[in-house]
Amino acid sequence: MELRDLQIFKSVANYGSVSHAAKELNYVQSNVTARIKLLEKELQTPLFYRHKKGMTLNPEGRKMLVYVNKILLDVEEMKQVFLDSDTPTGTLKIGTVETVSILPTILASYYKGYPNVDLTLQAGLTEELIKEVADHQLDGAFITGPIKHPVLEQYDVFTENLVLLSQNKLFRIEEFMSTPILVSNQGCGYRSKLELWLKDEGLLPKRIMEFNILETILNSVAIGLGVTLVPQSAAEHLSTTGKVYCHPIPKKYGTISTVFIRRKDAYMTNSMECFLKTIAEHRHT
Repeated sequence: MELRDLQIFKSVANYGSVSHAAKELNYVQSNVTARIKLLEKELQTPLFYRHKKGMTLNPEGRKMLVYVNKILLDVEEMKQVFLDSDTPTGTLKIGTVETVSILPTILASYYKGYPNVDLTLQAGLTEELIKEVADHQLDGAFITGPIKHPVLEQYDVFTENLVLLSQNKLFRIEEFMSTPILVSNQGCGYRSKLELWLKDEGLLPKRIMEFNILETILNSVAIGLGVTLVPQSAAEHLSTTGKVYCHPIPKKYGTISTVFIRRKDAYMTNSMECFLKTIAEHRHT
């Protein structure tokens, strides 16, 4: 069994297709097919269901994928340990929720200090990002915290106030019963705060409308479609125009913290260590 066989297996498992895997790995399809069959012969068990649309992992294949992912991650970490230099280089895959107002400052400072690092950003919701960091798909992520997770560690970034946003200058809590509530999809930290507030008040909203993009929610509030709960920094540019109004909410639900997470057991590369130092330099509460 060779390392490339494991890479081929993982690619076919991810794409569910020999042709897609061959294209990604720059192999001919017949070679990919042959290596998969050789792997199955060596393990004395089929790893895939074959069908007209491609290949899908069977139970043995799913078990195999767990081991393959661990082996390939260990190999990659080994490379990082031996190739890591005093000058940060390589790649960092970072996730972030939409409302990290301090993020541009952190990124600008990091890019200026460590221009040889290829840093990529991926937007998402807190629950999604937690899973992707835990599954090694991201090196780290800015999320709504704090959290308790067996394999993740967290670093404080900043804390800010949440405000209720509406088109009207005045807002009474009873209006939740008749006004649509505009929220991000499940997994959003400040949506969870709003739901907890309403639950504690014993209020059942008339209607909840989900949106994928925060800017769409803000603009929808501005035209009177409903109300929302967001970090104050996200609403400042609209509130100064007089199109929306910010209303304070009870202290119990009125703040939200942003933390940076990474796996506890991940090798600390120079590029990640410098990224954490940059976060610490700009951290505030």
